[in-house]
Amino acid sequence: MARLTEHGLRRSVGTPGLFATAYGNVGSSIYYALGLVAAHALGLTPLVFVFAGALFALTAKTYSEGAAMFPEAGGSSSFARHAFNELVSFFAGWALSLDYILTIAISAFFVPHYLSAFPGLGALDHNPGDIVGGLVVVVALAGLNIRGLGESAKLNFVLALVDLSTQVLLVALGAVLVLDPSLLIHQVHLGKVPSWHELIFALSLAMLAYTGIETVSNMAEEARDPGRQVPKAVNLVVLAVLGVYLGISMIALSALPVIHHGVGFNGVLQQTYAHPGYATELGGHFQNDPVLGIVSRLGLHGTVLNLAQYYVGLLAATILFIATNAGMIGISRLSWSLAEHRQLPGIFAQLHARFRTPWFTIVFFSGLAGLLVLYGNTNVLGNLYSFGALLSFTIAHISVIALRVKEPSRERPYRLPWNVRIRGSSIPLTAVIGGIGTATVWVVVVITHPEARTVGIPWMIFGMAGYVFYRRRQGLDLRETRRIERAERPADFEALGYRTALVPIFGGDVSASALSSAAKLIGEDGVVYAVFVLPVPSQLSLEAGLEAEEAQGRAALESARIKARRSNIKIRTGLIRTRNPGAALVEEARRVGSDVIYWSTIHAPVGEQRIGPTATYLLSKRPCRVIIETENRPERPREGTEKAPLSGAPA
Repeated sequence: MARLTEHGLRRSVGTPGLFATAYGNVGSSIYYALGLVAAHALGLTPLVFVFAGALFALTAKTYSEGAAMFPEAGGSSSFARHAFNELVSFFAGWALSLDYILTIAISAFFVPHYLSAFPGLGALDHNPGDIVGGLVVVVALAGLNIRGLGESAKLNFVLALVDLSTQVLLVALGAVLVLDPSLLIHQVHLGKVPSWHELIFALSLAMLAYTGIETVSNMAEEARDPGRQVPKAVNLVVLAVLGVYLGISMIALSALPVIHHGVGFNGVLQQTYAHPGYATELGGHFQNDPVLGIVSRLGLHGTVLNLAQYYVGLLAATILFIATNAGMIGISRLSWSLAEHRQLPGIFAQLHARFRTPWFTIVFFSGLAGLLVLYGNTNVLGNLYSFGALLSFTIAHISVIALRVKEPSRERPYRLPWNVRIRGSSIPLTAVIGGIGTATVWVVVVITHPEARTVGIPWMIFGMAGYVFYRRRQGLDLRETRRIERAERPADFEALGYRTALVPIFGGDVSASALSSAAKLIGEDGVVYAVFVLPVPSQLSLEAGLEAEEAQGRAALESARIKARRSNIKIRTGLIRTRNPGAALVEEARRVGSDVIYWSTIHAPVGEQRIGPTATYLLSKRPCRVIIETENRPERPREGTEKAPLSGAPA
């Protein structure tokens, strides 16, 4: 059997959903990037974020043009496939996979640090509590994703608004309570505090604050109008993120200024700081929970301070938890795309037999993220984070420029500004400047970050060697685009398999036609759960009366059992008394673990003909796949529901 789908993912996400998802990933970085960057940039932290933000803005524009042209999962890997070939595409995708692994690791690692704001959880603020807490987050989310954890666009949007509002409120309160412009100026002694070396190091580190823009590209496949909505969402994300980072970093350095070691550092050892003689608690004592550090230095006291810390701690932990989950979903989509194009072994596209999720991908990459969490060093995680992201950003810029030369006539719903004509091609200066900038910072990362040389480069070498080995073994050219071969079927259909079916039976269905149709779905090894639904009027108790109706129901179930035995169908039966048939069926489907509910309205009561209240309820709750069978007569589908197939043609 098959279900009718659109090409790719369902296009149901609008601009708010795109913005919320992207901001949730990019904006969550403030909770760890602020402390890591401030440890090296000191008083120039705001300007470092602004400079890195300028590169982010140029990169975001590049992703707008690329995602609008190719609204499909994969990001820079997809752009490179169209601009160059599969070899370059895999190179970008493998670099991006490292970025997703680090997203999972670093987001999960910082969750317990913010939860330590609550009484009795102080042990989560340091080793081994933070390591154990981070591993619990990774393992829990891996398990939930294997079982099929779905993202809620509405929840993401609400949390993104709450997070953004909280950050804006924090900036506003800080501006009133602690902001000191003269202090911000006087704590900077360029070349000494910070030193040139530390400033360059901080700039390369600051790019980790803006990794996550790939999310917009991945979500473009689900946007209703990618050409218009993706660029708009990107612009909103750029404005929000740049404003928040500039504002919060200025407030942070007013609340936790640069001072001499040993002054107000709560006994923290001087050697934990990067600069001889100078440091800020933002990059020391509060490096692992910098936003909590800001709250603690706003001049709040007593209950107000405690409530503010609890609120920020819970919000930050929630946002980071969602960012960890987004990393898992991102790596699942990326690896699926790579495996689909035969760049990774097919096991990376293999689905769990029961939950229909890419279980191997989730286990494999979550395991790698868990190893990084187990190492338990925030500086290592931060230093390595920018390696894969900057490499992917650079390839995205180069790919968009190459497509301007290779396919100048291709439809571009969004075009980058500031174009110049070079040898007849329109070259976007934003992509040129952005590509030079991200490539330069990547070189700085490799030179100044030991982790990039000891982990990042070997990761790329290992991946490319594995790609060459796998392609050669499959007899495929390294540059040729080849997708996984599947059985021929209409392009709009996706094969599905069911093992259990829940079939509601009504009193008039003496032929048990719905039972026979459902049996065709599940095959010989499947089980049919036949349920007679007996609605009970509100004026009666659930146990009282209706003896005749119940006897009719049990007779129908007995008839169903006989027909099932004759057809060698495994069947289990039951009778449900209920005031709400839809809710009762949803609960029953969850109880028995049904793969599909087969709902036939042909023999249903008068009020349930076609798409009635019960069918509408089932479609809205969807405890599993829902198949509706109606009589063969035209009907206008209700907005927001699936179109019911005609009788005899379940789909």
